[in-house]
Amino acid sequence: MKLLVTGGAGFIGSEFVRQAVKKGYDVAVVDILTYAGDLERLREVIDKITFYKVDIRNYSELQQVFEREKPECVIHFAAESHVDRSLLQPKAFIQTNIEGTLNLLELSKNFKIKRFINISTDEVYGELGDTGKFTEESPLKPNSPYSVSKAAQDMLGRAYFRSYGLPVITVRPSNNYGPWQYPEKLIPLVIAKALKDEPIPIYGTGQNVREWFYVSDCVEAILVILEKGKPGEVYNISSETEKRNIEVVKAILKLLGKPECLIEFVVDRPGHDYRYALDSSKIKRALGWSTKVDFETGLSLTVEWYFNHMDWLEKKVEELRDFWLKVYKK
Repeated sequence: MKLLVTGGAGFIGSEFVRQAVKKGYDVAVVDILTYAGDLERLREVIDKITFYKVDIRNYSELQQVFEREKPECVIHFAAESHVDRSLLQPKAFIQTNIEGTLNLLELSKNFKIKRFINISTDEVYGELGDTGKFTEESPLKPNSPYSVSKAAQDMLGRAYFRSYGLPVITVRPSNNYGPWQYPEKLIPLVIAKALKDEPIPIYGTGQNVREWFYVSDCVEAILVILEKGKPGEVYNISSETEKRNIEVVKAILKLLGKPECLIEFVVDRPGHDYRYALDSSKIKRALGWSTKVDFETGLSLTVEWYFNHMDWLEKKVEELRDFWLKVYKK
């Protein structure tokens, strides 16, 4: 089966490409290679895929890819994805996540795609208090430009399923972590700072709660949905392992043998959602999927991977530092 994977050089997208190739899928990748994309992530499979450096906002270039590859399924990861950047540059999130998705849906309709897997986020639901979980039926109450753009993306997929019969399936994962994640995200940022004995900035008091989901488990769930999921449905996927941010930071410091005095609490992010938690019983019940990697094992594997790939991590940290220096100068 021919798959077209958008954002396939990103963190989760590249894990999907690697797993899909191993399963025998014929894979074409579209990625503009922004700061978050890196072909190094695809090095082990680069000779087994077709790669296009194409922006999903460019309809005519995307159309050429569809005409050449004639994909049977589209798996749509490509997105601007970091909340902090969405607070600074909301327009970029609207253009990529909404307009880019519209281009893909329209082309998928025209080329009679058999399945369109829309990769969303738990953030579209908004936030929770100390109790409860979001189900697939929970209302969408996004609170950042990023999550608003992803909710709009989901609704476009819903409209194309209902109005045109395009077989769209929406997947809403919880917080992913693991090898190859860009160090603007909490876990790789903490590892990078701790390894250099630098202060580790933590928003507020670190009490925000997230479900931490090892990336290989997430991708296995997406593959199950690709193969067995029902068009028109939404599937929450998560580890159902909740941790406060401060707990995660302290666990990393313990693994690295670093002192907790490196933690530095900073002014909280505007509109910072307190807690996300997903009820993922639907995919377990309907498709027979379950997680494999517990948090302690996943975190240990992640810390070990970054320790063994310090050159890549330091290069990305330097890129990130340059970006924020430019922002502050403005």
